[in-house]
Amino acid sequence: MSGKVALVPTMGALHAGHLALVAKARQRGDQVAASIFVNPTQFGEGEDFGRYPRREDEDLRMLEGAGCDLVWLPSVSDIYPDGFSTRISVSGVSERWEGEARPGHFDGVATIVAKLLLAVRPDAAVFGEKDFQQLAVIRRMVSDLGLPVDIVGLPTVREPDGLALSSRNAYLSPEERQQALCLPRALGAARAAIISGTAVADVLHEARASLRNGGFSRIDYFALVDAATLEPIEDSKGEMRLIAAAVIGTTRLIDNLAI
Repeated sequence: MSGKVALVPTMGALHAGHLALVAKARQRGDQVAASIFVNPTQFGEGEDFGRYPRREDEDLRMLEGAGCDLVWLPSVSDIYPDGFSTRISVSGVSERWEGEARPGHFDGVATIVAKLLLAVRPDAAVFGEKDFQQLAVIRRMVSDLGLPVDIVGLPTVREPDGLALSSRNAYLSPEERQQALCLPRALGAARAAIISGTAVADVLHEARASLRNGGFSRIDYFALVDAATLEPIEDSKGEMRLIAAAVIGTTRLIDNLAI
């Protein structure tokens, strides 16, 4: 590929959010490459690796229509050949939140992203901010290893009613899909309350209660964190993020909002 290359790593099951990543990549490179790989090492025991949606033919049509120049669909043996024994672990930003809820997840993420970046050698790689902690882990990894790639974040793409686009939304029943709106609404209400000066502890307590009342069976976290370090903060200051992960039915959803 000639000129600057921008990479969009995906696990397939593409939606409008992925196509927005491709559009952003077109702004950052002369050529756009995408990868489709459902990475087994970032799924924990009992998670949805086996049922994660796979529809490569449709994905390829969508990427072609979006103007993607190259798509790479490696096999598991391409990425993890016999004898593969290396993993990348990023401490600090990976340890709380998703790191606690999904042990080993970010080792899998950091390792696969490093493998993709080293294989494609892009000038830029584009990731969505919906997975905000993942983006922070990747940026830390790229900085620490001195990889010559610009990591670009794209704000979360949402449905008209506010639900963050996610491949896992396909798991939701119609009733659960409506109940899931409690998550972005709770984040929005919490942001407004924090901006208005309400005590952070009270805001977070109310947000968790609203999710439970709205049908979420488990709340892994609903927190206000420093946007750079992802450490929890008790008083409103500087660049912040509200981050949340909760389960409705059998589906675990994550979301976040900047403050």
